[in-house]
Amino acid sequence: MTVVKLRKTLRQIGRLLAVHSMLDLMLMTRSTAEFWIWAITDTIMNAAAVAGMVMLATRFHGIGGWSQPQIIFMLGFGAFSKGMVNLLFGYNVSAISRRIGRGQLDHTLIQPQPLWMAFLTEGFNPAFGLPTLVPGGALLVWSLAHMQFHSGPAWWLRFVGYMFCSIAMVIAFQWLWGSTAFYAPRAAEEINSATSELMEDLKTFPLSGRSPAVRDMLLTAVPAGFVAWAPCAALLGVPGGLHPMLAPAASAIFCGLALLAFHRGLAYYQISGSQRYSDFGHRR
Repeated sequence: MTVVKLRKTLRQIGRLLAVHSMLDLMLMTRSTAEFWIWAITDTIMNAAAVAGMVMLATRFHGIGGWSQPQIIFMLGFGAFSKGMVNLLFGYNVSAISRRIGRGQLDHTLIQPQPLWMAFLTEGFNPAFGLPTLVPGGALLVWSLAHMQFHSGPAWWLRFVGYMFCSIAMVIAFQWLWGSTAFYAPRAAEEINSATSELMEDLKTFPLSGRSPAVRDMLLTAVPAGFVAWAPCAALLGVPGGLHPMLAPAASAIFCGLALLAFHRGLAYYQISGSQRYSDFGHRR
């Protein structure tokens, strides 16, 4: 790709992000009451998702060899990662089985732009997504204030890199299961919802000291350990963690598997098409 073409592509991505952010803002500001309802309920839901583990860490001053601030940091990392997924890949881009299973993928396929660019920009929703960052950000700030270690520029660079890997792992796992909607549209929505909830429930579970069977399962079949536990163990230097490069490598592997599954499903879709359509959840 030439420099001129790269600049043109980046400008197009910027324009699309601006358009989708404006559409999101218009939706949120149609009603002041709805705006505050969505903002408050999203914040409460994200806070409630980590409240149980926070209370356990507070009661027992740590879990599985992790101190209380380290556990809070891991919970904040996982919650912030979820918030970033909501911010960047909303409107059923992350839950791709809904778009495929409801026949809404056709809306994207007929657009005069590459498929990857559409998926990269259509889910951008700052008005909806920003409130979901608040609980995770608050936990990260609190935990860093209570830990005695130096977080210089190199550490923050690693933090951003691991956060990117965490987001990529969540999206890859969603798309890997979501691609089954090409073959079983209605059933795949239910299956993908269950796998999403499973990942969400287990991603902030500390694996230090767990049995090898449990640990291996949560690093392979359900790679929840790579969303928060492995990155945070590497960032904080907690004993019993994995090699620092395993989380990025695992994210790359799962992203490759997800892309392979999606492209094979798309080839099948080009032959079979969609026998079902629902506009529910589609932004118009």
